[in-house]
Amino acid sequence: MASFHLAVKTIGRSAGRSATAAAAYRAGVEIADERTGIVHDYTRKQGIEHREIVAPADAPEWVRDRSALWNAAEQAETRKNSTVAREYEIALPAELSADERRDLAVGLAREISERHGVAVDVAIHAPGRQGDQRNHHAHLLTTTRRIGAEGLGEKSRELDQKTSGEVERWRGRFAEMQNAALERAQVAERVDHRSHQRRGIEQEATVHMGPSVMAMERRAEREAQRDGREYEPVTKVAQHNAGVLEQRSLRQYIERGSEWLRDVGQRMAGRLHGFAATLSGAVERDRREAAEAQQREQLAAERARLLAQERQQAHAREQVAERFRTIAARREAGAPGYGDHSSDWRAVPEALRKAVDAYNGADQHTKDLYIERIQREPQMAHAMGQLIHDRERVLQRDRDQGLSR
Repeated sequence: MASFHLAVKTIGRSAGRSATAAAAYRAGVEIADERTGIVHDYTRKQGIEHREIVAPADAPEWVRDRSALWNAAEQAETRKNSTVAREYEIALPAELSADERRDLAVGLAREISERHGVAVDVAIHAPGRQGDQRNHHAHLLTTTRRIGAEGLGEKSRELDQKTSGEVERWRGRFAEMQNAALERAQVAERVDHRSHQRRGIEQEATVHMGPSVMAMERRAEREAQRDGREYEPVTKVAQHNAGVLEQRSLRQYIERGSEWLRDVGQRMAGRLHGFAATLSGAVERDRREAAEAQQREQLAAERARLLAQERQQAHAREQVAERFRTIAARREAGAPGYGDHSSDWRAVPEALRKAVDAYNGADQHTKDLYIERIQREPQMAHAMGQLIHDRERVLQRDRDQGLSR
């Protein structure tokens, strides 16, 4: 099934990154950074299906030289915390051909270049050999400064402003382009850039399966096929994902139950039409309607149970997130029992202490993302809840020992 992904990220010196290294890695080439003297050599990198630089029509010819472009981008910035490049990471539909995926990625790059006046370095990557073979994707690395006949100019600040809505606009535009490409390829699937929450869909997320997990599951699937038995997931991640998908299927069945019952009723009515003259249609109709009413009640009860279960799980995750946020706030405020030399704080599990200090040292955006992950991801909420529970158990034990003495 076609899936949507477009994320905009920044390449900044404050994180120890450079535009030259990012461009060399994504394009699978060698670039010598003239500012630092470091040579970034990724010529052995495999899976690069296409690389191309898109620039405004009046840009100088040197802009289309990858090494010259990104060295110029680095030298144009003087601050030690400068943002030197911006990246659009996009998923490309596996349902399209290689040429169609290339046209889609380059088409988006052209629109970005035209709208913001920047150069765009396109690198299309094939799926990794050990991962999901549908994971066709592309990296669109752009300059942060506009490019004209005189070379690099002013910063394109609109993408740095969350209130501008530019990132969400590009997400919507890429969804339109992707759906148009799928339609031209006569593929029935469509994508939607909106989140499940914005679309009114209550749905637990699956967990990303890395290369090692994928390899274990493929091996288990081959063994099951060889032994003539049904394959069952062997890792916790795959088991979780299978449960989520099964629950989604059940929810879809429940939501579509009424429509299915209407269709069945219409088909049954057609088949019984020939017997109407000799059988009591009223009796049969009453029996059928009673059975349909009973099934509707069962479907409604199951839907209510599932929704209540999902709400309960979401509430539990929110409580864990709120307890973590409270601990972090008290630690940051230097409350009694939260200082470095406090026996209470030293009794806290090390993993929880590190998480709290890393959270307090992050900016507000990163903090919000971390809390959102706890609220959204069952495994992370469970792990954090266990750490908090261990902390409270140790503190309670120390209190009990103090009272006994």
